[in-house]
Amino acid sequence: MIERFGSGAPWESVAGYSRVVVVGDRVLVAGTTATLADGSIACVGDAGGQARQAIVNIAAALDGVGAALSDVVRTRIYVTDISRWEEVARAHGEAFGAAPPVATMVQVGALIDPRMLVEIEAEAALLRAAAPAGR
Repeated sequence: MIERFGSGAPWESVAGYSRVVVVGDRVLVAGTTATLADGSIACVGDAGGQARQAIVNIAAALDGVGAALSDVVRTRIYVTDISRWEEVARAHGEAFGAAPPVATMVQVGALIDPRMLVEIEAEAALLRAAAPAGR
């Protein structure tokens, strides 16, 4: 079974994507930026701050389907300036330090808004205890 969840952002229907997709025990979170609920961008000019806000946004998306940051097994981090990797990596480490996922960070030419410096995708695993055999 595939379940799709939107955040209500107007660009989801324009671009044709879901904020979160749950497939079995996998939770996929779409690329996430430092966009706030009112549509403004947090921490303009601050790559580490934008990474922190993106992770807060990811945590909220995960929470909406019963998952948490501790369930994340993979992140993909897109930055517009790889020379600022350490700021972004520090924010990632703070959020996932206790349960670090596999991670990739790459530089991209640009994100959808020039004020955006970081976009992060996440994949989580919801491992549920199996019922005892024969019951």
